[in-house]
Order: sequence, then structure tokens, then C-alpha cells
Amino acid sequence: MKGLGVLGLVALSECLVTIPLMKIKSMRENLQENNVLDDYLEKYPYSLAYKFLDNRPDPGVAYEPMRNYLDVSYVGIVSIGTPPQDFKVVLDTGSADLWVPSVYCRSGACSDHSSFDPLRSSTFLVSGQLFNLVYGSAAISGFLAYDTVRIGGLVDVAQAFGLSLQEPGDFMKHAVFDGILGLSYPSLAFPGTTPVFDNLWRQGLIGQNLFAFYLSRNEEKGSVLMLGGVDPSYYSGQLTWVPVSQPSYWQIAMDSISINGKVIACDGGCQGIIDTGTSLLSGPADHVLNIQKLIHAQPYDHGQYVVDCDTIDALPDILFTINGVDYPVPASAYVRKRHSHTCHSGFEGLDHPFYPETWVLGDIFLRLYFTVFDRANNRIGLAPAA
Repeated sequence: MKGLGVLGLVALSECLVTIPLMKIKSMRENLQENNVLDDYLEKYPYSLAYKFLDNRPDPGVAYEPMRNYLDVSYVGIVSIGTPPQDFKVVLDTGSADLWVPSVYCRSGACSDHSSFDPLRSSTFLVSGQLFNLVYGSAAISGFLAYDTVRIGGLVDVAQAFGLSLQEPGDFMKHAVFDGILGLSYPSLAFPGTTPVFDNLWRQGLIGQNLFAFYLSRNEEKGSVLMLGGVDPSYYSGQLTWVPVSQPSYWQIAMDSISINGKVIACDGGCQGIIDTGTSLLSGPADHVLNIQKLIHAQPYDHGQYVVDCDTIDALPDILFTINGVDYPVPASAYVRKRHSHTCHSGFEGLDHPFYPETWVLGDIFLRLYFTVFDRANNRIGLAPAA
């Protein structure tokens, strides 16, 4: 059996392509340093930052559900066009599309970011199709096109992607990243398009129909996205597999959430979404409020909660039980230390009527657990990060 396990690891690592990720300053930190965080949160409250596909009012608009890019800390580099034009993108398992700013965008946010120039690319093809994306209160509009996309040395030809023409408001103005590359299932993509990862597989560019994330805890470097294979040196023990319960997001069934053996949320089971495009641990507002009380977090501004930094070592682990396996999240992970000796709770309450018992496990969880996203078998693999 041990020999079979070794063979399995060898198989998972075949044709592995590793893309380094950079840990960046988040939008929240940028807003804070520019003394406009309070104004932003007042204008774009958390409760408006999430839209759901099931009840979208306009079928011509792609609503990005469960997106909270305010605390995103990791980006990768992709190149588009011939010759290549480079962009910093969020590699996001909670959405499916690739989009970047275009040189034709006249919004203030576009001028602060790298923009794609179609006239500089010999492989560019315009589709004639427009797109609209809604990120809570912010909206991005533009047009769809096709061009060569390079990621980690892989060359994805005729890839559909969005080019923004308008990025109104403050959504992207303070973002360190230029655009977003989605890694969820194709059902969340622009109608009639094929996402980047699916094209990599269809074009025979990767060895296996899976990818994996390792997110470093502190260093600016060290985080990686693995395409087409898994490097076992990035985790300890064995991968534990969990079936995807609904193949649109990377959604799984969770058993419970507990503290010191007592269930405090997800009693009787709930759904969880593993999401690299979200930094926090998000869930139903009433359950999150209960957790805030249990960790002695106090309300701060605009839905934020603060914790006494001196109490972190005394706070309990919070246990996420998934498919019969316990995944502890210690206070050192769910309490985020900010500048000026302020510590914030990493839990965020959300009221979403169409998914009343759904949790979103973001980077706080993913920094602790190496995660494999296995499209071939519709499952997620989890193991303690090395």
C-alpha cells in the first residue's frame, strides 16, 4: 500500500507547472494609508458586496457572487498578446472569467493600472460581444476578445478574456492588482466562453485536470499556484479528499463548526465554498456574531470587529469539521494584526437569502491547509500546509 501511495504522489506531480504568487498590500491597507477607509466602507458597506447568480435582475449582466476583494493579498503574473503584455491578477477560485483594463478605458482606476493595448498584439481578435460585471456596488463594463494568454510558461491560444472600458467608483482605484483570472467551474463564466484553466486542459498543456494552492503565511514570496500536478513537499501527511457538492463554485458540505467540543455554527451541516478570492472567513450574520462574542471581539466601524491583541494566545481554536475530519483554525490565524497595534477579527457576517447556511473559507483557512482543486474527479484535497 505504501508503494501505491508513492506512485500516487509521483502521478500527481507529473507535468507540474508552478506559478509563483506575490503577497501584496491589500486594498484595505491602501485605503487605510490614504485615510479613506472609513469613507469607502460607508459608501460600499459589506452587506452590498455580494450578489448571487440565482436571482440576478438582468440576465445580460454577470454578477460576481461572494466577492470581497478588499483584503486580497496574493496575485500572480499573466501575459496577454503577442508580444506579451504583463498583468498582475487575482487567481480567484470564486469566479471564472479573465479580465484586465484596456487602453480605451477612461476611468481613473484604469489609469493607475497596466492596460492592454490590442494594437500592439498580432494575435488579437475582437468578438464584438460586450460584458458587464457587478461587484456589489461597483460595476465594470467592456468587451470580450480573444488572444494568446501565457501563464507559468504555458501558452493558451485564442483565450477569451474581457477588456474593461469603464471601471467607475473606487472599487479598483486602490487595488494593487490589475485584473482577475477566475478558476471556478465554467458555469460561472461569460456565456459562450471557456475559462483559462479549461482551455489549458483542452489544449493538452497540463498533465492532469487539477490545480493546487499553497499560500505562505508571512513572507512576501513563497506562495504558489500549481497547474496540472501537485508537489507533496508543500504539505504534510496525506491529502484528505472531499467531494464537491455543487460544481459551480468550489463548494463542499461541512459537518459543523465548534469550539472546545461545543457546536457553535453549522449545526446539522451546511455548505462551504473554498475561495482564494476572499481573505476572510464569512458566514451567516447571526452565527458570525455569536463567534465574535465567544472570542470577545468588539464592534468597530462598518461591520468590522476588533480583538484585544494581548488575548490572542488565550483564545480557543475554532474547529471546522468537513467530511468527518477536523480542521482547526487557531486564533493566530483568525485574528489579523494591523498597524497601530490593532487586531481585527477575521470573521465576517453575511446575509444572503439564497444561501442562508453557506460559509466562505478564504485565505485565512487556505494559509493553514494546502488545497488541491481536482476538476477530473470533482473533489477538493486538503492537508496541513508545510
